Amino acid sequence: MKKKTFYITTPIYYPSDKLHIGHSYCTVAADVMARYKRMQGFDVMFLTGTDEHGQKIEDKAKAAGVTPQQYVDNIVAGIKDLWKLMNISNDRFIRTTDDYHQQSVQKIFKELYDRGDIYKGSYKGKYCTPCESFWTESQLIDGKCPDCGREVAETEEEAYFFRLSKYADRLMHYYYEENPHFIEPQSRLNEMVNNFIRPGLEDLCVSRTTFTWGVPVTFDPGHIVYVWVDALSNYITALGYGNSRYHDFEKYWPADVHFVGKEITRFHTIVWPAMLMALDLPLPKRVFGHGWLLLEGGKMSKSKGNVVDPVVLCGRYGVDSLRYFLLREFPFGSDGVFSNEALINRINSDLANDLGNLVSRTLSMAKKYFGQAIPQDRDFISPDDQLIHMAEELRGRYEEAMERYAFQDALVEVFKVVARANKYIDETAPWALGKDPAQAGRLAAVLYNLLEIIRISAILLTPFIPDSVEKIMRQLGVDESAAKYESALYFANTEYCVNKTENLFPRIDMKKELELLEQKQAEQEAAGAQPAAKQAKPKAEQPKDAAPEGIITIDDFKKVKLIVAKVTACEPVPKSDKLLRLSLDDGTGTGRQVVSGIHQWYQPEDLVGKKVVVVANLRPAKLRGVMSEGMILAADSVKPDGAEDVRVVFMDDSIPCGSSIH
Repeated sequence: MKKKTFYITTPIYYPSDKLHIGHSYCTVAADVMARYKRMQGFDVMFLTGTDEHGQKIEDKAKAAGVTPQQYVDNIVAGIKDLWKLMNISNDRFIRTTDDYHQQSVQKIFKELYDRGDIYKGSYKGKYCTPCESFWTESQLIDGKCPDCGREVAETEEEAYFFRLSKYADRLMHYYYEENPHFIEPQSRLNEMVNNFIRPGLEDLCVSRTTFTWGVPVTFDPGHIVYVWVDALSNYITALGYGNSRYHDFEKYWPADVHFVGKEITRFHTIVWPAMLMALDLPLPKRVFGHGWLLLEGGKMSKSKGNVVDPVVLCGRYGVDSLRYFLLREFPFGSDGVFSNEALINRINSDLANDLGNLVSRTLSMAKKYFGQAIPQDRDFISPDDQLIHMAEELRGRYEEAMERYAFQDALVEVFKVVARANKYIDETAPWALGKDPAQAGRLAAVLYNLLEIIRISAILLTPFIPDSVEKIMRQLGVDESAAKYESALYFANTEYCVNKTENLFPRIDMKKELELLEQKQAEQEAAGAQPAAKQAKPKAEQPKDAAPEGIITIDDFKKVKLIVAKVTACEPVPKSDKLLRLSLDDGTGTGRQVVSGIHQWYQPEDLVGKKVVVVANLRPAKLRGVMSEGMILAADSVKPDGAEDVRVVFMDDSIPCGSSIH
């Protein structure tokens, strides 16, 4: 019978510097999913690679006194070494400098041009070199790039454009009618629709003439193919689309999932699908935009000893410990704050205390009391049923989480059973049973139950900590069939041949380790080593005490004054379909007036008499000639039909006007 296929990709990483823990986060997640699907019997294609063209690379190579190709070759070698170190099981590694990829990109560009979806024009506007992005004046924040906060340059050049605006309606239909799970998590869908599609998609600049490090446009040699057509096409060129290097496009496409960082979700959920629509190709089944790993304070923190070089971390704590931490500590769709302290805590609590302790105690007792094999004469009693039932239900709960890419939840389910098994040891006291020859059958049953729990848990942990699981299975002495995914569904009357145990996850002395890491960090800085950036896309330098991107401090929050106010009167703003003018009792005795764009969802009579939350210290502004002295809070969402929905936040009527919200 033909195997089902599963095609998973990471973004292709930009080799402008050495990779850090944030890049490892996404790649480990993709590797775990690929291993899980292989374990289930799928024919998996797991792709990762590097995005090697662009002005930034050209500039860096020039500064380093080497050619762009020499520059990227050096860094890509380090990336491949890192993935090998971290036990990444990718099936292919694509480089956008590969000949076959460039050949395909040229064909794709020409086909889009021939179809009328790429046309020639000129571009004038703001350009951010680090982000390789064009921006309009209105998109800038304080005159700087809205993505990385760096300076932008005024640019004017002849360029080719992709008719992205043409596909807005088709994209919305795909999101809400054809594939409602295309963008995950749900918050990313809301961002794409509200921030990019509803305001109006603009055609996309897809060629450049001001630098040369890229794929030449075949029919207009002065132009090179701009980054997004070049980079995004890798997901199909790596399967042989437009080239003769590979021949499995029909087998694996469309991709089952693209894992990408949230900062490039819009390119993968708007630009990429529109390109595929223009080429009459199937769209990916899902794009999952994961969060960022941020550092405490948004910087390297000497006081916490935050080292983010995965090579250093793997060397000190082991590859599996780092892999486990990355997917256990944070929900995959959310941002997480990384620290070495959190890493050490997780290793000590989960891997050393729970799993390591269970394996060590169980195998030591089995070997002590029975040698290598557990006797077949076993006395099971009813209290065993709860443990057995919990273990035999584990795979179903685990699969439900894994299919949602909720890696944290899957690991929680496994470690619930591990924790229950440790408690079972305390309840049954095998050391006491071992003193009574008459209890040999009962002792055999207890130890057999524990060995089966370890075996089942280890099978399900295989995608996360593959090397450690291999060691566990070797210590258990089970045959190959007992380590298969299918056998994780039940207690299998497994034959064990217990071998010598080893300490899989030694406990770490937190204080000594952080001091050592602080020393290592100081040595690196003294040697002139530059700490890695805090996430995959470079961000602006932060002030010393600034919070990470997207995170605010308590002091930031204290600047916002939120109060309760009652709507005493409400009316439409003349000559506006969207605005309502609200008169508010804010507890001051003088009141205030707020203009809000909620008329589409509320009539004046819906609001009069209700208590709302007001941002009271917002700078007053005129909207359609009417002064607004604040802003009311509301929740914004998207209905299944794609329509925007806004709900005002109302407060309990018993709360006095003017009450502060903290």
